[in-house]
Amino acid sequence: MDSSLSKKAIKSLSFLWMGSLLGSGSTFVIYMILARKLGPEDFGVFSSALSMVTIFTMLAGFGVGEVWLKLFGKEGWQGIRWIKPSLHFVFISLVGATVLLAVWALYGSHDKTTQSLLLIMIFFIFGNVAVQLIVSKLQLEERYDYLALWQLAPNIIRLIIIVICFFILSISLSVIDIAYIYAGVGALFTIFGIYQLNCMQKGRFDLKGHEKTMVKEAITPTLKDIITEAWPFGMASLFAFIYVQSDIILIKYLAGDTEAGYYNVAFVIITAILIFPTVLYSKFLMPKFHRWANYDRDKFYQVYKKGNIAMLVSGSIAMVGILFLSGWMIPLLFGIEYQKSVVLINILAFTMPIYFVSYSIASTLVTQKHIRKKIKYMGLIAIINIVLNIVLIPYYGANGAAIATLISYFILLSVYYYASQKYVFATEAAKGNK
Repeated sequence: MDSSLSKKAIKSLSFLWMGSLLGSGSTFVIYMILARKLGPEDFGVFSSALSMVTIFTMLAGFGVGEVWLKLFGKEGWQGIRWIKPSLHFVFISLVGATVLLAVWALYGSHDKTTQSLLLIMIFFIFGNVAVQLIVSKLQLEERYDYLALWQLAPNIIRLIIIVICFFILSISLSVIDIAYIYAGVGALFTIFGIYQLNCMQKGRFDLKGHEKTMVKEAITPTLKDIITEAWPFGMASLFAFIYVQSDIILIKYLAGDTEAGYYNVAFVIITAILIFPTVLYSKFLMPKFHRWANYDRDKFYQVYKKGNIAMLVSGSIAMVGILFLSGWMIPLLFGIEYQKSVVLINILAFTMPIYFVSYSIASTLVTQKHIRKKIKYMGLIAIINIVLNIVLIPYYGANGAAIATLISYFILLSVYYYASQKYVFATEAAKGNK
């Protein structure tokens, strides 16, 4: 039985990693093409605009997908009562985020090109939210093959369109044209997502890990209940974005579009490597962590300890690989004009073991009621990161942003480890010390 479960787990992880690697790889190729075709300045304009749009995407979904994992992990099939009101909340937050983005685009302190990019990519928000919600649905169903395909498809479609335009039809795409491609794909996946979410709302989905029983009549959650459950997850995503990606936006406004272009090349490579812990924890283990935290504490603790060791080793390997390969890899893949990105990625390389272990520990802090503590730590690190960026970027440009990221991650790891030992595994850690 254990052997059968192990084979199933390996098969599921294989699907997830294959899909995520292909998705990340296609994103990497897209950025590689855009970096070469647009040049550092225009590439920086597009990258910073996409990062800004991503902020509003997080405001739109605001943690609902993560809430589903938590509530179904706790309530089983009874969790179906949360779907309809949470979709109402998503609609309201989506409208609000769209209005805020439009206002920021029209009245914010930026150039006309950035303004146009932000307005065009409103549909990117809709598509991203749809993809995130369906990802959570497929996680609950443990349909990892479809999950891999669902995550892969948007990037593959964008890549195919960009390759056809640049290399087959010889069309010289501008940053505005690229924005229309992202918006169009977003609109397409909005339509696909609405259909699947409608099915889920009617109970037509296959929840795994819980015996299927008759759903008892229960009080339908109110909008206030949804907000109470969702806001910690929404804020967690927002804070994580601040100390992971907001550097690109700050570089644009404090050091210029070209510096932002250099930084984004390094960031793209780092992001591609971070697929490994992201898939393992957020896509595969997270639904299980929510179950184990409530019903199998020993397994929860053992996976946590072994995961920390595995992440430290794999993160260290990634760091050494980057330091050895970056000198020739960046000029080869992105062009000699991005030589300045080599120093940036070498600084960011030292975040790899820190980030890998942080991801392992952080995954335990979203279970049960610990998420609220996690939010406080993330908010603190987000503030520290912004302050460091504002202080360092004017003097050191993009290098200052990389240094700020490294310092922020180190503090984050320290705080996460302290919190997990004190709050999540206090009993287990005490037993281990005896």
